[in-house]
Amino acid sequence: MDDVNRNVVALRPSLRRRNRRALVRHLAAEQGGVVSRTQLYEAGISRGEVRHNLRAQRWQAIGRHCIAVHTGGLGEKAKLWAAVLEGGPRAFLDGESALVVAGLEHYEPSSIRVTVPRGARIRHRGTIANIRQTRRWAPDDVVPGSRPPCARPAVAAVRAALWAVSERQAALLLTMPVQQGLLTVEDLGLEMLRIRRDKRRTFLHGIVIDLAGGVRSLGELDVVRGCRERGLPEPVSQVLRRSPTGTSYYLDFRWKRWAVALEVDGIQHAWVQNLVADALRHNDIAVSGDVVLRLPVLGLRVCPDAFFAQLEAALVRAGWDRSRRSA
Repeated sequence: MDDVNRNVVALRPSLRRRNRRALVRHLAAEQGGVVSRTQLYEAGISRGEVRHNLRAQRWQAIGRHCIAVHTGGLGEKAKLWAAVLEGGPRAFLDGESALVVAGLEHYEPSSIRVTVPRGARIRHRGTIANIRQTRRWAPDDVVPGSRPPCARPAVAAVRAALWAVSERQAALLLTMPVQQGLLTVEDLGLEMLRIRRDKRRTFLHGIVIDLAGGVRSLGELDVVRGCRERGLPEPVSQVLRRSPTGTSYYLDFRWKRWAVALEVDGIQHAWVQNLVADALRHNDIAVSGDVVLRLPVLGLRVCPDAFFAQLEAALVRAGWDRSRRSA
């Protein structure tokens, strides 16, 4: 064999190594700088090479099944990919994490939530991710082509609400995605139909109905019922008022004797197109001398006592005798 052929043969192993490492770098670049050990082995990287790169501190181990092909800190994208890769081949981001990836703003997830199907082997229960099994797992729950794999916003919102630590948090996790345009109320309603058994099911159905704005009268009935339960005087509802400019509008509730008004706000009041009109109406009422209180429909669901306490304080300040509270 001549010298040229010997050099070509000698170079082939090193060329193969460089090609494999280039493949790994390309894959890692798409995943925030992290790859799974399985992906490394499928790319032709041996276990010995993995150990060598880890010992040489060119790479770093993340959890039990992931490798970062650098030694610096992990970015947000890398953390999300590491969490999914730790969960296994059928894992995907879910709940709060999926909502944030979808664009939810002004919300900080408590952990990276990853869902795997019931019966799947949970590969790692560590600090990288909160990996949980669910019997509601389905392939079409995932946004097609999402990288990392991510639950559809409606799926993520409903599950995040089911897993929330409180009803207040559950209400927010259904309301905020609708407010920010990540999904529609109809999307939530369809997804809620899949929930057959859960202790929070009735509560969440109520939130979805409130978001749809189809039961405003239900919110009003809850106000009247709340006043009766707390011994507060009952208001007159749907009171017609006219502004100085001649515009007519209805107040949800008014206690005429004490000049106190209460407006019940559905989700539509938080939408940009309604903010100015609501502010003008509120100011008109206040200028005419009434104390104006606002009660979000969600407030009736998650913290009614706090709002009714404010109502009582306003009535007392306006001259209502608390000692005449009804039984």
